[in-house]
Amino acid sequence: MFDGDEQWTYNEARSLSRGTAAALQKLGIQRGEPVLVWLPNASDIVRVHFGLCYMGGIFVPINLALRGGTLEHIIRNSGAKTIICHTHLLDRLAAVKLGSLERVIVFGGEAKGELPLAYLPSDVLTPDEGRFVEPSPPIQPWEPHGIFYTSGTTGPSKGVITPHVHTAVMGKCALRFFQEDDRFLMNLPYYHLGGALTPHAVLGFGASMALMKNFRTEEFWDEIRRTQSTCCFLLGAVSTFLMKQPPRADDADNPLRTAIQQPLPQYSVEFAKRFGVALYTQLDMTEMGPAIMSPLITDRQMPHGYCGRLENIWPTFEVRLVDENDCEVPDGEVGELAVRCDMPHVISPGYWAMPEATAKSWRNGWFHTGDALRRDAEGNYYFVDRTKDSIRRRGENISSAEVEEEVLKHVDIADAAAVGVVSKMGEQEVLVVVEPKRGKTIDPAELLEFLRPLMPHYMVPRYIRVMDKMPYTETHKVQKAMLRSDGVSAPGVWDREAHGIKVKRELIG
Repeated sequence: MFDGDEQWTYNEARSLSRGTAAALQKLGIQRGEPVLVWLPNASDIVRVHFGLCYMGGIFVPINLALRGGTLEHIIRNSGAKTIICHTHLLDRLAAVKLGSLERVIVFGGEAKGELPLAYLPSDVLTPDEGRFVEPSPPIQPWEPHGIFYTSGTTGPSKGVITPHVHTAVMGKCALRFFQEDDRFLMNLPYYHLGGALTPHAVLGFGASMALMKNFRTEEFWDEIRRTQSTCCFLLGAVSTFLMKQPPRADDADNPLRTAIQQPLPQYSVEFAKRFGVALYTQLDMTEMGPAIMSPLITDRQMPHGYCGRLENIWPTFEVRLVDENDCEVPDGEVGELAVRCDMPHVISPGYWAMPEATAKSWRNGWFHTGDALRRDAEGNYYFVDRTKDSIRRRGENISSAEVEEEVLKHVDIADAAAVGVVSKMGEQEVLVVVEPKRGKTIDPAELLEFLRPLMPHYMVPRYIRVMDKMPYTETHKVQKAMLRSDGVSAPGVWDREAHGIKVKRELIG
């Protein structure tokens, strides 16, 4: 089901996909060739993706929010010759270097412009199933169907190579509770693998899906009811946005039965009861599916950072928490999550055209996730931080996630991000960026006093920045790389030391 109540049966989806594959073949797209796709959530992006899957091309979707250097990086890194682009995005291409691009297929309007590219109208991709030529030899499970660029929250985006079996297995594991009568509301952008894996998963279970064009908090439950969706992802700040909506008498009167909530917030039990939804959580990423998954979250609030356990439903994963020398750390200590799988190609083979980054993450026979976790004696795993998001101050390692958890206890704060900024002392200082709730204001000095009894002295931020709206990715993650880049030179950054406020260690004895 798509916007405007467009619907496909399984047979219609197959016919449209094979017909689009034939059109791509006619354009000369080769097996193994990357094709940039810059389209909104609608039926066209699904059929283009599946068309490329059928004929062996590689689907390379682009974040609709991108422009400038980040856009240029993806165009250049992909090496694509063809971009399928919505007309409203063409002006952004005019402002960047176009790498290897030779032509643009324009959807949503007239195909003309001043770019040094051949312009083609969208009707060159009109489906024509009768002309489809089956690839020979047949497409294999280990061949890549996509390259998905990471959100770039910690640095330049890397293109994650995704084989067919990688995405199929990820979908089967992530939606492990799915049934034939379920309908998944795909409320993520399709350029995010969490969105693009949905049709793969749905096909595997014989179920159905609805594609949400744009996520809007105030329209979410209306869309759930309109599409009669029974399941969805709740990633990043989405559940926070929904919880902050005024309560309604019919909050629990909706068809949604199950949601995968990542990360699991402090109010997960309250959320489940308010909206009548069964919750699961898990730890996964674009490079791999969920090796660590939770059972059904019941009426007990799980501890902060809880991700679940090693659940080898199928296939079999091995996980380790390791130090900087790849030595396993004992239970209770924090280490980087490293993973491997007994089925080849379930974990991505690497980053597109980035051999050094690939070698760094896939070393010693394990994929190193960059996630810092700890494991308790019962085998439960808890997310602590991204390894690059940890802050080193005065000899102490600080979890940005733990700082943010305390900041969010302030009743007037809607969202918060903690990052490390350069210190004259040789390590880092803590900068907290906060977004007030609508209609509220934040006094940095008052916030500081609120935090002092909640944190050890070394965790209390030196710098506080108040923003009406923090920079988010399209998957509702705060773009910490941007906040770090702005640093303390951004307008309005408040420095407690400049105001004569010192926070010192409490001496005992």
